[in-house]
Amino acid sequence: MTRERFLVNLTRSPEQDPDRVTVAFVMARSALSLEKETVVLLSTDGVWAAVPAQYNVVHESGFPPLRDLILGFLEDGGQLWACAPCVNKRGIADQLHPDVQLVGAVTALAWVSNNGVSLSF
Repeated sequence: MTRERFLVNLTRSPEQDPDRVTVAFVMARSALSLEKETVVLLSTDGVWAAVPAQYNVVHESGFPPLRDLILGFLEDGGQLWACAPCVNKRGIADQLHPDVQLVGAVTALAWVSNNGVSLSF
């Protein structure tokens, strides 16, 4: 069975682990280039990757700036989801990029269970 959907689950913040965050978005953009429906799910501290003040300052050597990866992912049709309880716990709902959709576990599980695969970073 060929998988048609990719969910990239990111649990680290740009400040904690800029390399891992960058690679997660490289993988997500690569999935889009294969014409796969692709979602990046930000959970736990990963929700900070949806805050422009956080992602605008990350540029890992050998990769495009994180800002370009995230904005390009969105422009190319990717979906950026953030765990609603995780966002609420950190009090950052008003700081998120406007295209971020707040979701719960059921939304993410239902989405990936329909011919999807999940990668975690």
